[in-house]
Amino acid sequence: MHTKLLTHFTVFPLFCEQELDVDDVEEEPERGLWANKSEYLLSMLGYAVGLGNIWRFPYLAYKNGGGAFLIPYFTMLLVAGIPLYFLESALGQFCSQGPVNIWRMVPLLQGVGIGTVLVTLVITVYYNVIITYSLYYMFASMQNPLPWSDCFSWSNDNCSTKPIVHCNVNGTVVANWTQQNMTCDESNQIQIPVQSPSEQYWDLVVLQRSSSLDETGMVIWQLALCLLLSSIIVSAALIKGIKSSGKVVYFTATFPYVVILILLIRGVTLEGAQVGIDYYIGTQSNLTKLREAEPWKDAATQIFYSLSIAWGGVITLSSYNQFHNDVFKDTLLITFANSGTSVFAGFAIFSILGHMAHVYNISIREVVDEGFSLAFIAYPDALSKLPISPLWSILFFFMLLTVGLDSQFAGLEVIISTLIDAYPTKLKSKHGLLTVAISGVLFFLGLPCVTESGIYWVTLIDKFAGSWVLLVLALFELISVSYIYGLNRFIEDMEMMMGKKSFAFWLWWRACWFFITPCVIFVWSIVTLVPPLYGQIPYPDWGIAIGWCIVVFLLIWIPVVAVYKLIRAEGNLWKRVKSLCTPSEQWHPYMDAHRGDRYPKDSSSQMKNNPNRPEVDVNVISDSRF
Repeated sequence: MHTKLLTHFTVFPLFCEQELDVDDVEEEPERGLWANKSEYLLSMLGYAVGLGNIWRFPYLAYKNGGGAFLIPYFTMLLVAGIPLYFLESALGQFCSQGPVNIWRMVPLLQGVGIGTVLVTLVITVYYNVIITYSLYYMFASMQNPLPWSDCFSWSNDNCSTKPIVHCNVNGTVVANWTQQNMTCDESNQIQIPVQSPSEQYWDLVVLQRSSSLDETGMVIWQLALCLLLSSIIVSAALIKGIKSSGKVVYFTATFPYVVILILLIRGVTLEGAQVGIDYYIGTQSNLTKLREAEPWKDAATQIFYSLSIAWGGVITLSSYNQFHNDVFKDTLLITFANSGTSVFAGFAIFSILGHMAHVYNISIREVVDEGFSLAFIAYPDALSKLPISPLWSILFFFMLLTVGLDSQFAGLEVIISTLIDAYPTKLKSKHGLLTVAISGVLFFLGLPCVTESGIYWVTLIDKFAGSWVLLVLALFELISVSYIYGLNRFIEDMEMMMGKKSFAFWLWWRACWFFITPCVIFVWSIVTLVPPLYGQIPYPDWGIAIGWCIVVFLLIWIPVVAVYKLIRAEGNLWKRVKSLCTPSEQWHPYMDAHRGDRYPKDSSSQMKNNPNRPEVDVNVISDSRF
């Protein structure tokens, strides 16, 4: 394998041309390793580059001053995104374990790892539904004309492809005053609220949306079938773990860039494209926005969620690395590539939205939106105005599908790896069956999200499980490494993998891990706690209560596991706390050859190379030494 490693990777060759340790090649951990460096980098890049890069970043840049937004965005990347990504990657690679077992470094807080896995479980349900929407639209795009290009039979009287204006003439409302060659003063014009065909198609056909969370309604069978197909695709890609998913990402991680480039080339050739780009990152940039707090908050939010910090995926994917892999170079490559993708995708989005504004003869402000509205209403509407619109629509939604699948692969791998690490004897030989079983569970958990009230459940999960909880988990990670495990010890661990670095090299990272990044997260966690809304529709009190129950369910493991371990430990309270804040005997590099003088070699590590050794059933929660 090591003779092919350098030749396989062609996307970023400078980051792959590193010398491999002989022991890494001769002794492969039973958990397995990436077949080559390219599979790891593409998997990490695919995991980082998610739907937020396409449907959230462009809108945030437009909303927060255009090109001026890049200043807070890349500032937050340097002080929060890269330090956290570097820390998680190093932890996973050092011990070759998943997000639960890495807490052998601070056994008292192993509940943080459990919470991380459960967050991923909840978010994979939500992500599976978004993949479902992309599949539905991709299939619906295989029609000409596109079904949302006009007000067809499925629409209601409120549907219109252009604004409707009535005239108040001496107290009488005249609907067709333009056809009667009448003039109407602006003060007498009455704007009638209408919905575009794409908006009604999203609400009435795809979602069949009810009025609120209180009205559950029926399961939408078309979406349920797409949800099943999504679950089958994900389980098929992961049936053999990283050996199969590592091959799939060659396509799923690179294809979105091809589509974005095609859409960009097509978009910039359209009339009105320049206006859209000017409002995105161009002449309409507004530096005065930087005086406000919102651009900085939005920048921090986007960086954190785009890199999938505290989801467990970064730790899990890094745990399959060669021990002496240069995780620092990988961190820089992936984080900057992720941010560059966001900026790049924005040009493709706004060039076509600019053309849409030109066609409708309206301001760009009236066509720009974020999230679901951008991906499933505004952009499909814009694509329907292009020649050969089904082709562009199929490409766009296939791109959303592949972007979503990459993130889903990593999320499912977190759950699978955690279970196998905890129960290797029972589950290691049943990887395929376990993958199918978990995919089946995710399918059934996702069914409430494809009912008539499904979009409200998706938004609820996103607001509660995918926001504030992650900040708490990330803060515990930083406190554990910086203040309990110790930065000096952590840096020594990393130098075992990457080689000695200068004091100046570590100075910045020490400052971030010890003070800057925790402060950013703490302040940010206070200002980002807002009640959920879908459009302008508020949630009922019982829905908010369920959201907080989700938060409690995900975070309660931190105190529960800590109390459980304190009860199981020996000695007085101080001795118990001290022992559980000290790394357990199981905290060390996975392979005996990598432990050096800092971590003792024992008989258990030597047995790892014996194919006939008996396996031990390890329960990562009940063993108080962890």
